Amino acid sequence: MVRLVFGPVPSRRLGQSLGINNIPPKHCTYSCIYCQIGRTTHLEINRREFYPVERIISQVEETINRLSVKIDFITVVPDGEPTLDVNLGHLAEEIKNITTIPLAVISNSSLLWREDVREDLLLFDLVSLKIDAIDQGIWKLVNRPHPKLVLERILDGIFVFSHDYKGKIITETMLVKNINDSRENIIGIASFLSNLRIDKAYIAVPTRPPAEKWVKPADEDKVLFAHEIFSERIGRDKVELLTHYEGALFHGVGDPIDSFLSIISVHPMRIDYAYKFLEKFGLDPEETLKGLLKEKKIVVKDYKGIKFVLRRIGREYS
Repeated sequence: MVRLVFGPVPSRRLGQSLGINNIPPKHCTYSCIYCQIGRTTHLEINRREFYPVERIISQVEETINRLSVKIDFITVVPDGEPTLDVNLGHLAEEIKNITTIPLAVISNSSLLWREDVREDLLLFDLVSLKIDAIDQGIWKLVNRPHPKLVLERILDGIFVFSHDYKGKIITETMLVKNINDSRENIIGIASFLSNLRIDKAYIAVPTRPPAEKWVKPADEDKVLFAHEIFSERIGRDKVELLTHYEGALFHGVGDPIDSFLSIISVHPMRIDYAYKFLEKFGLDPEETLKGLLKEKKIVVKDYKGIKFVLRRIGREYS
Protein backbone atom coordinates (compact mmCIF):
# COMPACT_ATOMS: atom_id res chain seq x y z
CA MET A 1 0.00 0.00 0.00
CA VAL A 2 1.53 3.32 -1.12
CA ARG A 3 1.94 5.99 1.53
CA LEU A 4 -0.28 9.03 1.04
CA VAL A 5 1.71 11.10 3.55
CA PHE A 6 5.28 12.09 2.72
CA GLY A 7 8.17 14.16 4.04
CA PRO A 8 8.56 16.60 5.58
CA VAL A 9 10.05 18.24 2.52
CA PRO A 10 11.59 21.72 2.20
CA SER A 11 9.15 24.25 0.77
CA ARG A 12 10.12 27.70 -0.46
CA ARG A 13 6.77 28.98 0.78
CA LEU A 14 6.01 26.89 3.87
CA GLY A 15 9.27 25.80 5.50
CA GLN A 16 9.32 22.12 6.49
CA SER A 17 6.09 20.74 5.05
CA LEU A 18 4.52 17.34 5.75
CA GLY A 19 2.74 16.50 2.50
CA ILE A 20 -0.57 14.73 1.90
CA ASN A 21 -1.15 13.19 -1.51
CA ASN A 22 -4.96 12.95 -1.55
CA ILE A 23 -5.29 12.42 -5.32
CA PRO A 24 -3.94 9.50 -7.44
CA PRO A 25 -1.25 10.30 -10.02
CA LYS A 26 -2.12 12.94 -12.61
CA HIS A 27 -5.85 13.37 -11.97
CA CYS A 28 -6.11 17.09 -12.59
CA THR A 29 -8.22 19.88 -14.05
CA TYR A 30 -5.19 21.31 -15.88
CA SER A 31 -2.28 19.87 -17.84
CA CYS A 32 0.20 22.71 -17.34
CA ILE A 33 3.08 22.86 -19.80
CA TYR A 34 5.55 23.38 -16.94
CA CYS A 35 4.22 20.73 -14.54
CA GLN A 36 7.14 19.08 -12.72
CA ILE A 37 5.41 15.69 -12.59
CA GLY A 38 4.51 15.42 -16.25
CA ARG A 39 1.41 15.68 -18.43
CA THR A 40 -2.02 15.04 -16.95
CA THR A 41 -3.32 11.58 -17.85
CA HIS A 42 -6.78 12.01 -16.28
CA LEU A 43 -8.14 15.46 -17.19
CA GLU A 44 -11.33 15.89 -15.18
CA ILE A 45 -13.45 18.42 -13.24
CA ASN A 46 -16.03 16.31 -11.35
CA ARG A 47 -15.39 16.01 -7.61
CA ARG A 48 -15.41 12.52 -6.12
CA GLU A 49 -13.83 10.37 -3.44
CA PHE A 50 -10.37 8.98 -4.18
CA TYR A 51 -9.12 7.66 -0.83
CA PRO A 52 -10.94 7.08 2.49
CA VAL A 53 -10.29 9.94 4.90
CA GLU A 54 -9.59 7.43 7.66
CA ARG A 55 -6.65 5.98 5.71
CA ILE A 56 -5.05 9.40 5.30
CA ILE A 57 -5.66 10.42 8.92
CA SER A 58 -4.10 7.19 10.17
CA GLN A 59 -0.92 7.90 8.17
CA VAL A 60 -0.80 11.55 9.29
CA GLU A 61 -1.08 10.56 12.95
CA GLU A 62 1.53 7.82 12.63
CA THR A 63 3.98 10.12 10.86
CA ILE A 64 3.60 12.98 13.34
CA ASN A 65 4.17 10.61 16.26
CA ARG A 66 7.34 9.14 14.72
CA LEU A 67 9.01 12.30 13.46
CA SER A 68 11.67 14.06 15.51
CA VAL A 69 11.92 17.15 13.27
CA LYS A 70 9.75 20.26 13.52
CA ILE A 71 6.87 20.47 11.03
CA ASP A 72 5.89 23.99 9.99
CA PHE A 73 2.83 22.99 7.94
CA ILE A 74 0.79 19.95 7.03
CA THR A 75 0.10 20.54 3.35
CA VAL A 76 -2.41 18.92 1.02
CA VAL A 77 -0.30 18.91 -2.15
CA PRO A 78 -0.99 15.90 -4.38
CA ASP A 79 0.28 15.10 -7.87
CA GLY A 80 -3.10 16.33 -9.14
CA GLU A 81 -5.64 18.99 -8.12
CA PRO A 82 -6.57 18.58 -4.42
CA THR A 83 -10.02 20.17 -4.74
CA LEU A 84 -11.16 17.29 -6.96
CA ASP A 85 -11.40 15.34 -3.70
CA VAL A 86 -15.00 15.67 -2.47
CA ASN A 87 -13.78 14.77 1.04
CA LEU A 88 -11.32 17.67 1.23
CA GLY A 89 -13.30 19.61 3.84
CA HIS A 90 -13.87 16.50 5.97
CA LEU A 91 -10.14 15.72 5.73
CA ALA A 92 -9.27 19.21 6.99
CA GLU A 93 -11.66 18.87 9.94
CA GLU A 94 -10.23 15.48 10.91
CA ILE A 95 -6.62 16.71 10.73
CA LYS A 96 -7.49 19.63 13.01
CA ASN A 97 -8.95 17.12 15.48
CA ILE A 98 -5.57 15.41 15.93
CA THR A 99 -3.01 18.25 15.73
CA THR A 100 -2.51 21.99 16.09
CA ILE A 101 0.06 22.12 13.27
CA PRO A 102 -1.12 24.71 10.69
CA LEU A 103 -2.87 23.22 7.66
CA ALA A 104 -2.26 24.37 4.08
CA VAL A 105 -3.50 23.40 0.62
CA ILE A 106 -1.86 24.07 -2.75
CA SER A 107 -4.51 24.53 -5.45
CA ASN A 108 -4.48 25.56 -9.10
CA SER A 109 -7.65 27.62 -8.40
CA SER A 110 -9.60 26.03 -11.25
CA LEU A 111 -12.59 24.87 -9.18
CA LEU A 112 -13.05 28.01 -7.04
CA TRP A 113 -16.10 28.90 -9.12
CA ARG A 114 -17.82 26.16 -7.09
CA GLU A 115 -19.29 27.24 -3.76
CA ASP A 116 -18.65 23.83 -2.17
CA VAL A 117 -14.94 24.08 -3.03
CA ARG A 118 -14.70 27.58 -1.54
CA GLU A 119 -16.42 26.32 1.63
CA ASP A 120 -13.91 23.45 1.95
CA LEU A 121 -10.96 25.80 1.55
CA LEU A 122 -12.27 28.05 4.36
CA LEU A 123 -11.22 25.26 6.78
CA PHE A 124 -7.50 25.65 5.99
CA ASP A 125 -5.05 28.01 7.71
CA LEU A 126 -3.26 28.82 4.45
CA VAL A 127 -4.44 28.52 0.85
CA SER A 128 -2.08 28.82 -2.13
CA LEU A 129 -3.71 29.74 -5.45
CA LYS A 130 -2.26 29.58 -8.95
CA ILE A 131 -2.82 32.54 -11.29
CA ASP A 132 -0.72 32.28 -14.46
CA ALA A 133 -2.91 34.30 -16.81
CA ILE A 134 -6.02 36.46 -16.96
CA ASP A 135 -6.25 36.26 -20.76
CA GLN A 136 -8.24 33.31 -22.16
CA GLY A 137 -5.78 32.53 -24.96
CA ILE A 138 -2.69 32.62 -22.75
CA TRP A 139 -4.48 30.60 -20.05
CA LYS A 140 -5.22 27.84 -22.55
CA LEU A 141 -1.60 27.82 -23.73
CA VAL A 142 0.06 27.64 -20.33
CA ASN A 143 -2.47 25.69 -18.20
CA ARG A 144 -4.20 23.57 -20.89
CA PRO A 145 -7.46 23.40 -18.90
CA HIS A 146 -10.32 20.93 -19.10
CA PRO A 147 -12.52 22.12 -22.00
CA LYS A 148 -15.52 22.78 -19.74
CA LEU A 149 -13.67 25.24 -17.52
CA VAL A 150 -14.29 28.98 -18.01
CA LEU A 151 -11.54 31.40 -16.96
CA GLU A 152 -13.90 34.28 -16.13
CA ARG A 153 -15.84 32.09 -13.66
CA ILE A 154 -12.57 30.93 -12.05
CA LEU A 155 -11.33 34.52 -11.59
CA ASP A 156 -14.70 35.53 -10.12
CA GLY A 157 -14.48 32.60 -7.70
CA ILE A 158 -10.97 33.59 -6.63
CA PHE A 159 -12.17 37.16 -5.98
CA VAL A 160 -15.12 35.99 -3.86
CA PHE A 161 -13.00 33.53 -1.88
CA SER A 162 -10.27 36.08 -1.15
CA HIS A 163 -12.79 38.37 0.55
CA ASP A 164 -14.65 35.61 2.45
CA TYR A 165 -11.57 33.79 3.76
CA LYS A 166 -10.02 34.76 7.10
CA GLY A 167 -6.78 32.77 6.82
CA LYS A 168 -3.58 33.43 4.88
CA ILE A 169 -3.76 33.51 1.07
CA ILE A 170 -0.70 33.28 -1.12
CA THR A 171 -0.67 33.26 -4.91
CA GLU A 172 1.85 31.83 -7.32
CA THR A 173 2.44 32.93 -10.90
CA MET A 174 4.75 30.75 -13.00
CA LEU A 175 6.38 32.69 -15.84
CA VAL A 176 7.31 30.70 -18.96
CA LYS A 177 9.42 32.23 -21.69
CA ASN A 178 7.42 33.51 -24.69
CA ILE A 179 4.16 32.07 -23.30
CA ASN A 180 2.85 34.19 -20.43
CA ASP A 181 5.73 36.59 -19.78
CA SER A 182 4.51 39.48 -21.94
CA ARG A 183 4.22 42.93 -20.35
CA GLU A 184 0.48 42.89 -21.01
CA ASN A 185 -0.10 39.58 -19.23
CA ILE A 186 2.11 40.54 -16.28
CA ILE A 187 0.33 43.91 -15.87
CA GLY A 188 -3.04 42.18 -16.18
CA ILE A 189 -2.24 39.65 -13.45
CA ALA A 190 -0.90 42.39 -11.18
CA SER A 191 -4.10 44.42 -11.67
CA PHE A 192 -6.24 41.38 -10.86
CA LEU A 193 -4.20 40.60 -7.74
CA SER A 194 -4.56 44.20 -6.54
CA ASN A 195 -8.31 43.61 -6.13
CA LEU A 196 -7.83 40.52 -3.94
CA ARG A 197 -7.17 40.21 -0.23
CA ILE A 198 -3.87 38.33 -0.28
CA ASP A 199 -0.88 38.07 2.03
CA LYS A 200 1.86 37.24 -0.46
CA ALA A 201 2.25 36.97 -4.23
CA TYR A 202 5.04 34.68 -5.42
CA ILE A 203 6.56 34.97 -8.89
CA ALA A 204 8.17 31.72 -10.02
CA VAL A 205 9.98 30.17 -12.96
CA PRO A 206 10.36 26.43 -13.71
CA THR A 207 13.23 24.95 -11.67
CA ARG A 208 12.56 21.24 -12.32
CA PRO A 209 12.05 19.23 -15.52
CA PRO A 210 8.77 20.46 -17.08
CA ALA A 211 6.05 18.42 -18.77
CA GLU A 212 7.10 19.82 -22.15
CA LYS A 213 10.80 19.79 -23.02
CA TRP A 214 10.58 23.10 -24.90
CA VAL A 215 9.45 25.02 -21.80
CA LYS A 216 12.03 27.55 -20.61
CA PRO A 217 11.97 29.93 -17.63
CA ALA A 218 11.19 33.57 -18.39
CA ASP A 219 14.27 35.75 -18.84
CA GLU A 220 15.59 37.65 -15.85
CA ASP A 221 14.43 41.03 -17.17
CA LYS A 222 10.84 39.75 -17.47
CA VAL A 223 10.95 38.34 -13.94
CA LEU A 224 12.29 41.62 -12.55
CA PHE A 225 9.65 43.57 -14.50
CA ALA A 226 6.97 41.34 -12.95
CA HIS A 227 8.42 41.96 -9.49
CA GLU A 228 8.30 45.73 -10.02
CA ILE A 229 4.75 45.77 -11.40
CA PHE A 230 3.43 43.41 -8.72
CA SER A 231 5.14 45.54 -6.06
CA GLU A 232 3.57 48.73 -7.41
CA ARG A 233 0.08 47.23 -7.47
CA ILE A 234 -0.06 45.19 -4.27
CA GLY A 235 2.87 46.36 -2.13
CA ARG A 236 6.58 45.53 -2.17
CA ASP A 237 6.39 43.64 1.13
CA LYS A 238 3.82 41.27 -0.40
CA VAL A 239 5.87 40.17 -3.43
CA GLU A 240 8.59 37.53 -3.50
CA LEU A 241 10.54 35.70 -6.18
CA LEU A 242 10.76 31.89 -6.29
CA THR A 243 13.60 31.35 -8.70
CA HIS A 244 15.83 28.99 -6.70
CA TYR A 245 15.71 25.38 -5.54
CA GLU A 246 14.45 24.71 -2.00
CA GLY A 247 17.29 22.74 -0.45
CA ALA A 248 18.18 19.24 0.70
CA LEU A 249 16.35 18.85 4.03
CA PHE A 250 14.10 15.94 3.07
CA HIS A 251 12.81 13.61 5.78
CA GLY A 252 10.77 10.42 5.99
CA VAL A 253 9.53 7.73 8.37
CA GLY A 254 9.09 3.99 8.01
CA ASP A 255 10.48 2.15 5.00
CA PRO A 256 13.03 4.48 3.34
CA ILE A 257 12.20 3.34 -0.21
CA ASP A 258 8.47 3.92 0.32
CA SER A 259 9.24 7.33 1.83
CA PHE A 260 11.51 8.23 -1.08
CA LEU A 261 8.96 7.16 -3.73
CA SER A 262 6.17 9.02 -1.94
CA ILE A 263 8.20 12.23 -1.92
CA ILE A 264 9.28 12.14 -5.55
CA SER A 265 5.72 11.35 -6.68
CA VAL A 266 4.95 14.98 -5.90
CA HIS A 267 8.32 16.60 -5.37
CA PRO A 268 11.02 15.63 -7.93
CA MET A 269 14.39 15.56 -6.20
CA ARG A 270 17.81 16.62 -7.42
CA ILE A 271 19.97 13.52 -7.71
CA ASP A 272 22.57 14.83 -5.25
CA TYR A 273 19.79 15.40 -2.70
CA ALA A 274 18.45 11.91 -3.43
CA TYR A 275 21.89 10.53 -2.55
CA LYS A 276 21.86 12.42 0.77
CA PHE A 277 18.34 11.23 1.59
CA LEU A 278 19.14 7.56 0.93
CA GLU A 279 22.50 7.72 2.74
CA LYS A 280 20.68 9.02 5.82
CA PHE A 281 18.93 5.63 6.02
CA GLY A 282 22.17 3.68 5.56
CA LEU A 283 21.45 2.77 1.94
CA ASP A 284 23.92 2.75 -0.94
CA PRO A 285 22.36 5.51 -3.10
CA GLU A 286 23.93 4.44 -6.37
CA GLU A 287 22.82 0.81 -6.04
CA THR A 288 19.38 1.82 -4.72
CA LEU A 289 18.70 4.15 -7.65
CA LYS A 290 19.98 1.53 -10.12
CA GLY A 291 17.55 -0.98 -8.63
CA LEU A 292 14.60 1.42 -8.78
CA LEU A 293 15.44 2.27 -12.41
CA LYS A 294 15.60 -1.44 -13.27
CA GLU A 295 12.22 -1.99 -11.57
CA LYS A 296 10.86 0.98 -13.58
CA LYS A 297 9.75 2.79 -10.45
CA ILE A 298 11.68 5.99 -11.19
CA VAL A 299 13.04 8.02 -14.08
CA VAL A 300 16.02 10.38 -14.15
CA LYS A 301 15.71 13.58 -16.17
CA ASP A 302 18.17 16.35 -16.94
CA TYR A 303 17.02 19.98 -16.68
CA LYS A 304 19.36 22.94 -17.17
CA GLY A 305 22.37 20.71 -16.50
CA ILE A 306 20.98 19.22 -13.26
CA LYS A 307 19.73 15.63 -12.93
CA PHE A 308 16.40 15.04 -11.15
CA VAL A 309 14.78 11.83 -9.90
CA LEU A 310 11.04 11.49 -10.58
CA ARG A 311 8.48 8.78 -9.85
CA ARG A 312 7.52 6.97 -13.05
CA ILE A 313 3.98 8.01 -14.01
CA GLY A 314 1.50 5.28 -14.81
CA ARG A 315 1.93 3.27 -11.62
CA GLU A 316 -1.51 3.85 -10.06
CA TYR A 317 -1.86 3.98 -6.31
CA SER A 318 -3.93 1.32 -4.56
